[in-house]
Amino acid sequence: MKGAQILIDTLRGRTAAALMRDGQLDDLLIDPPDEIPRPGAIYRARVDRPMKGMGGRMLALPDGSAYLRQGLDLAPGAPLLVQVTGYAEPGKAVPVTAKILFKSRYCIVTPGAPGQNISRSIKDEEARVRLRGVLAGFDIPESMGVILRSAAQAAPDDDVADDIAATLDLALAVAASDDGLPELLLDGPAPDLLAWRDWSDVAAADVVQTAGCFDSHGATDAIAALRQPRIALAGGGHMYVEPTRALVAVDVNTGTDTSLAAGLKVNIAAARTLPRALRLRGLGGQITVDFAPMAKKDRRSFEQTVRAALRVCPVETALIGWTPLGHMELSRKRERLPLEAALG
Repeated sequence: MKGAQILIDTLRGRTAAALMRDGQLDDLLIDPPDEIPRPGAIYRARVDRPMKGMGGRMLALPDGSAYLRQGLDLAPGAPLLVQVTGYAEPGKAVPVTAKILFKSRYCIVTPGAPGQNISRSIKDEEARVRLRGVLAGFDIPESMGVILRSAAQAAPDDDVADDIAATLDLALAVAASDDGLPELLLDGPAPDLLAWRDWSDVAAADVVQTAGCFDSHGATDAIAALRQPRIALAGGGHMYVEPTRALVAVDVNTGTDTSLAAGLKVNIAAARTLPRALRLRGLGGQITVDFAPMAKKDRRSFEQTVRAALRVCPVETALIGWTPLGHMELSRKRERLPLEAALG
């Protein structure tokens, strides 16, 4: 099917959302088990012991522990508002930050970071003037900032204003709950809410929420195929994506093409496919890619291809560089639950 669709259904009894583009699975969100905090959840934590040599601090949550980077100057026992930034590796503390964001469909409210800004991706000056007018209608507290997201450009002014008002009210309510015992103040967004918030380019008419829509629209088969490490690439090549305990290993092969340009061609195809392959499998952390052999003189231009592919992926990923063995290293935020853990 041509175009984009959002499918809301269940997998293994948990809410899930799938983004289909032209009949191909492009993104997948699955609710984690109840015992795993969702990214975006806001807690009132208690400051615990410092992690010497790591520059961070352990925090106590109502149902476990968290790790905060750069928290050595905090007083032990003090309450602190923190937000979950991603999924923890098995046996490790939940990663959190003290820089809390309240993110909605059209805006982001930033406590502790005052200012009013509009997404740089909105280039149309008339739209920017109009959105500045919407912001001017609010008495925003001096301690808070508001960023209007790119989705606000095409939205009616009343919808943007309602979204700002609701998000500001939520931020103020949470900020007023900064004292007391460890407590979950705001749960992280479920997959259906994340789909509404972050896949805003899909029209409401293209959202399917009927039970069994994963089966009827091809998402179930596409998800089952994700459990295979082999991924076919354009031009006849392929790559394997295999997570290990320490890192995610990616091996790129040219297949039957033995021409001089085969290595560069299949590497470009792999670079464009890799962000989606990692996103759908929920893989993050350290990524090591063994690309097919290519001339060293092609590396600089090839890196631009990699960066362009990573730039449009919603999961933050940094290109670290090349190893002495000629492998490329990436560092990817762990904001998705690995597919194997999500499906059990």
